[in-house]
Amino acid sequence: MLGLLAAVVTACTPPAGTTLLLDRPERIIVLGETHGTTESPAAFGEIACSAAEKGPVTVALEYSDLLQPALDAFLAAPDDRTARETLRGSLLTTARFQDGRTSQAMLDLLLRVRQLKLQGRDVALHAVIPSAPRPAPTLGQAWEELAMAYGLSGAVYQRPDAKILFLVGSFHARKTARPDRPRLGLPAVAHFPALETLSLYLAEQGGKAWTCMDEDCAPHERSSDDAEQPAGISLRPHDDGAFDGFLAVGPTTASPPLRLD
Repeated sequence: MLGLLAAVVTACTPPAGTTLLLDRPERIIVLGETHGTTESPAAFGEIACSAAEKGPVTVALEYSDLLQPALDAFLAAPDDRTARETLRGSLLTTARFQDGRTSQAMLDLLLRVRQLKLQGRDVALHAVIPSAPRPAPTLGQAWEELAMAYGLSGAVYQRPDAKILFLVGSFHARKTARPDRPRLGLPAVAHFPALETLSLYLAEQGGKAWTCMDEDCAPHERSSDDAEQPAGISLRPHDDGAFDGFLAVGPTTASPPLRLD
């Protein structure tokens, strides 16, 4: 009976359209989000849950690789209390700017992946941002994007049979450069083979997100430019091919900085 209850509690609840998404052949699936919402990491976690029912999955996140030992220990910990303690004092709890990547929703995502691991699923966490400093202060965002792409390639090299699910800010998730900002160069995902990469855009449907504007890290309003986008995953090109589709979750709520206690 307890085993049956556990299965009910941890059943996957993915967005509409997830089955069609995961039936596609692309090795890497990217969600370009606005950081700091409750709904985006939650939906992403359920997509990962469904993917893990089909085979190995690596969940790649926009974190420094200095966090990788803590993430590995988090997955390997014997219980949730110990798992949470592995993160104490890490970059997740000491970040100077709480820009949404260190939100309560992101902790919940990590716990969801850990839950899948405990169920016997073949899942791993991968931090994609190389910690090595820039070799020269004159190198700009284009080189940062190349470094992020290199970090993500490590997930492919380490687990070549796994589906790579990458949650990242929407600019990094683009498959094309922004014509209005040429100095930014190619986004990270644009460095990957187009036929092996599928990128979704988190639809702008109003609500709030915990983001940083200059020094102000707090809940901020999101636009509602994509208010008519149907709920779930829609696979159709967006922004002249920068994205292969949308994930629509409706108006979002801001997720505050994570707390371990």
